[in-house]
Amino acid sequence: MSCVVLIPGALRELANNRSQVALEGRAMSIGDALALLWKECPAVRDRVLTELGEVRPHVNIFVDGENIRYAGGMSATLHDGSEIMIVPAVSGG
Repeated sequence: MSCVVLIPGALRELANNRSQVALEGRAMSIGDALALLWKECPAVRDRVLTELGEVRPHVNIFVDGENIRYAGGMSATLHDGSEIMIVPAVSGG
């Protein structure tokens, strides 16, 4: 099963300046997919997850347009060709 992770500008430096990463391997859930991403881009993990392995409060992750917070969290299911988007909060003043 293949899927792609869209990397936001703020994290691209940690992903070898890529805007997306095609994941190779078996990923049935978002947790599986992120584990594959961490193997390829380990520095991204600490910006997305807390020390307890939970998605940071200021980060949203979408699978095929649906926020995983409302779709089963890290157990949210993936389909072949799923698109995962990591969206950190933006603030300013």
